[in-house]
Amino acid sequence: MKAILLSGTCALLVSLFITRWAITQFASWGLGQLIREDGPKTHHVKRGTPTMGGAAVVASVVIGYASAKLLMWDSPSWSALLVLFVLVGMAGVGFLDDFIKVRMQRSLGLRSRAKLLGQTVVGLTFGFLALHPALQGDAPAAVSHRLSLVRDFGPALPWVIVVALIWFMVSGTSNATNLVDGLDGLLAGSATMVFAAYTIIGIWQNNHLCESAGTTDGLCYQVASPLDLATVAAALTGACFGFLWWNASPAKIILGDTGSLALGAAMAGLALLTRTELLLIVLGGLYVAVTGSVMLQVSWFKLTRRTTGVGKRIFLMTPLQHHFELLGWEQVTVVIRFWIVTGVCVAAALGIFYGNWVTNLR
Repeated sequence: MKAILLSGTCALLVSLFITRWAITQFASWGLGQLIREDGPKTHHVKRGTPTMGGAAVVASVVIGYASAKLLMWDSPSWSALLVLFVLVGMAGVGFLDDFIKVRMQRSLGLRSRAKLLGQTVVGLTFGFLALHPALQGDAPAAVSHRLSLVRDFGPALPWVIVVALIWFMVSGTSNATNLVDGLDGLLAGSATMVFAAYTIIGIWQNNHLCESAGTTDGLCYQVASPLDLATVAAALTGACFGFLWWNASPAKIILGDTGSLALGAAMAGLALLTRTELLLIVLGGLYVAVTGSVMLQVSWFKLTRRTTGVGKRIFLMTPLQHHFELLGWEQVTVVIRFWIVTGVCVAAALGIFYGNWVTNLR
């Protein structure tokens, strides 16, 4: 527990101060945000706001976690290193995207195929490292071959299918958080709640580990190093919370793809390693809704254009947050209400998690 508190507190403090430094430094380097021309007109005032703020978040997470390990004189677990790998790796993909935007002075960075290739490399490498038996030692497998909501269920899946699911989760979740990151503080605030939930889940799983209980019944969890995963989740929580101080409306700095892709990948990594993959759908209900709005909009537009010759839209604009902006909602109103939605989703997910344990207890 001390490591969790140290990790979260250190990441919070580092994020507060390093983000402040990044605002000044990135502005002097000309790393300003570019705004899509077809977006809401109110967003044009953000042009030039320092971007790539996700680099400060990622650095804060790494520093916070490393500081906790050093102060506790403890070695990092393989599971925690896997989360940090997918976080930093996807931040690298996002950094390339942001850098191209700034360098080429266009609102689109990496081409979709190039970005997908980068996400695929990170996702597949993460999957290989998480599944390779020689890297696990005597600890339980980092990622299960079975599906899971709160615990594993169903038959063991072939290795190829598991790798494909890992790739889909890492790429899909990082793209989902990337779509959400469109308003000041929206992603940073919602991600803080999701990572806080994973901190709680990790602590609970550690208190009810099967190897500690000496049983494999429905009251225990077969997870590798859940307390260390909670330590990483606490660092992510603190880093996002500290960044929110500067990212809240009006934002002094923007996460950019460096941060949005990295945070989504970290969520996927935590879901896979805590064996709560399907629970992430509930925890990240906001991200599912926003991504779904884009998919529906594109599909309906293509279908109506093919059948009637005129493409029609379901929403005024996607992602979903921009639809409400065009309806007349203030940006702050949209953000706060979307935070509330995230809070409800997180509460529902934790309710499902705890409810499963109580059901098995009876």
